[in-house]
Amino acid sequence: MTRRYIKAYEDVQRQTATPRENEARVLTEGARKLKACQENWDAEDRQALLQAALKFNQKIWTIFQTELGKPDNPLPPDLRLNLLKLSVFIDKQIFKTIAAPSPEKLTPIININLSIADGLRGNPGPLGMPNKS
Repeated sequence: MTRRYIKAYEDVQRQTATPRENEARVLTEGARKLKACQENWDAEDRQALLQAALKFNQKIWTIFQTELGKPDNPLPPDLRLNLLKLSVFIDKQIFKTIAAPSPEKLTPIININLSIADGLRGNPGPLGMPNKS
């Protein structure tokens, strides 16, 4: 019963959120999935969870790359270029983690996701740390 109410709340939240709020939510979810892998590195199902978390984050950043590459993207050209460079770094970090998994390789992706999510919410704090206001 409670799950149904939570799902209904989440559905309404997704439908009424702005694009920036949705982007922040998805980045935070990507960071959460990676952090869960990092904190449970010795779990029996780590490989499956890690693969799912990396795939989720790769999808996020692929969508960003696609949107940033569109000629009609409204962001300033310098910001678009910097975000595209960041997406290339994320791609490389994901591939490094796939090739040789280790929990510390997840930290940069987690921190970048959280930092950008905070900025999208209008709360730019220190890298990876929510702004305490």
